[in-house]
Amino acid sequence: MATDACLIDDLCRIARRALEPFTLDEPYALVDFPNHANVGDSAIWAGEMAYFRRHAPRPPSYVCSIADFSMTELLERCPRGPIFIHGGGNFGDIWPHHQTFRNRLLELTRGRQLIQLPQSIHFSSPEKLDEAARLIEAHGAFTLLVRDKESFELAQRHFQCETILSPDMAFFIGPIARPQRPEVDVLCLLRTDIERVEMANPADVGPNVRVADWLEEPKLELHLARAWGVAGAIAAHGPQAARFGAFRAAAEARVRRGTRLLSSGRAVVTDRLHTHILSVLLGIPHAVLDNSYGKVGRFISCWTSASNVTHRSNSLGSAINWAASQATTTSRGHELAPSVSRASL
Repeated sequence: MATDACLIDDLCRIARRALEPFTLDEPYALVDFPNHANVGDSAIWAGEMAYFRRHAPRPPSYVCSIADFSMTELLERCPRGPIFIHGGGNFGDIWPHHQTFRNRLLELTRGRQLIQLPQSIHFSSPEKLDEAARLIEAHGAFTLLVRDKESFELAQRHFQCETILSPDMAFFIGPIARPQRPEVDVLCLLRTDIERVEMANPADVGPNVRVADWLEEPKLELHLARAWGVAGAIAAHGPQAARFGAFRAAAEARVRRGTRLLSSGRAVVTDRLHTHILSVLLGIPHAVLDNSYGKVGRFISCWTSASNVTHRSNSLGSAINWAASQATTTSRGHELAPSVSRASL
């Protein structure tokens, strides 16, 4: 099956054009590091880091998770320059702690350039939507990048800010070689959280099919990755770089875990957006179901419908059947097809 190298390059060029107006010739910040096990959010962070390595003269002067955010430290490390908020699918009220942090940042940084990296938007509560709209209007210097046309249209209707349509930042990771040979014909990597639509019973999916999610991680592996990242950062740039090194190491360790898991199947079934994106980067045939509010389908319709390795399905059964047919036709000699990753994962 043909890979999607040209599509990946095209999406990176579109995202680069969207971000080009934000000059990085002075210190800048990147906030809301995803300090949790979800591989997809770490893939976005790894893509953001790959983007800044290629297009900025220096790394971010300030990085933080929600838990360790300090406005005092932000002003000390980055008194001027843009503040970027990590992208993803948490703009709205499904994951309220992220929106609460975003709202707080809008209040604290009024008049300063604040850029939300590509997000999907979903509000169930009109009151929460109105609250975000009021804070964006009061801020006066907020730019919102969104990952699909529906989010763009919602923002145009409700928010008084510049809104830009842009692909997900994870594409800046670039093509990835499969890190291992497949172990099963079909891997069903399905959500087990609030955004799930359909659950799979491992006993009912048939032979040579594995059901998993990627929300659990080996703590020792992550601890070692963080320790090496901190040690390397301190050796190269001093103690202040320790957090940056730990974040980078943790994100890259999680993406490696995710790519190993995906590579364990000859074909994949998923309702996770970043399983789709990483499968495109890995060149793995995969059937895609939507999540609870249509985020995955909206993204594919906007950006990746031309993918050679992607098939959209309406039911878990049809998705597994399609993936099984792809697994039987996948040449064993091409399961580890050579590919070059542009990011050091």
